[in-house]
Amino acid sequence: MNACIEVQRYTDKDRAEWESFLQRCNNATMFHRQAFLDYHAPDKFEFHHLLFRDRGKLVAVMPGGFFPGRPGQYWSPVGASYGGFVAPDLPFETCLRIVDAFLDYARQQQWTDAFIIPPPIIYARELNQHFEYAMLYRRFGFELHYISHVVPLTRGPNFLDYFDKTARKSIRKILRHGLLRVEESDDYATFYDILVENKARHGARPTHTLDELERLRRLVPEHLRLLMVYADSTPVAGSLLFLTNANVVLCFYNMLRYQYEHLRPIYLLMYEIIRRAYAEGYRWVDIGVSQDTKSPDPMTPSLSLIAFKERFDARGVLRTTFHYRFLRS
Repeated sequence: MNACIEVQRYTDKDRAEWESFLQRCNNATMFHRQAFLDYHAPDKFEFHHLLFRDRGKLVAVMPGGFFPGRPGQYWSPVGASYGGFVAPDLPFETCLRIVDAFLDYARQQQWTDAFIIPPPIIYARELNQHFEYAMLYRRFGFELHYISHVVPLTRGPNFLDYFDKTARKSIRKILRHGLLRVEESDDYATFYDILVENKARHGARPTHTLDELERLRRLVPEHLRLLMVYADSTPVAGSLLFLTNANVVLCFYNMLRYQYEHLRPIYLLMYEIIRRAYAEGYRWVDIGVSQDTKSPDPMTPSLSLIAFKERFDARGVLRTTFHYRFLRS
């Protein structure tokens, strides 16, 4: 079935074609861009991105590669949130042929495992899970399911009416009395100070260094937006937004200084994020995964975090890792 699908390893000469192709894809995000992946140090990962051609025509791409110390375990993505098969709105048969071509290629490379993390369905321009079904049909299993919480931007300008009572009351009080204000900012250093302080409270560290965030801002400035909350002139909270594609604004980091928690700056921040995203024509605000990071089971939900996100009309969508284990003869 897959005889006409050629699998080609990405090289630098394919960069312009890759980036141009993403503009025509149904499920492409900023995480699939080579410009985004460039923020990593050259020797951090062994990248092995793939292009799929049907009779010479590019029909899909897949970013991916290998983590240090895990030879033979192919991951899509490495160094990003989402990977998987990225393509236009293709017929199912074509998607199945692409999946089969990938499996044949992986066997030829003698890979032991493939782990695929596609974007959740809300990131697609048109709802289409052909690739997911093709993987399941070819007996990919599930490695993990995480739950992300997302806010639909279908409520219209009266979206605040769909927040819960506590959120509505808090936000209206802040707006009425001018207790806080939100501004777009370029002050990544101050934001990062808040981020490190916030993460340390939970025994964690940020995914990115400040230098990496600054590199991302230089490489893909159109995809990053920093909002800061001020009490008078003091920065008390912030959110680094990833404008992932035309559908979804992702709150990658939401942080506050806990000594100002009583002012409820995160409530105002969520209001402003949703207000701006709706005004700019996005369909969803993704508030991120809601797992208990201290649990030995990575799928354990953080019930308190989920309850907080639900105050803002959020509901859960799955972030799934597909896994294929290759049998060795």
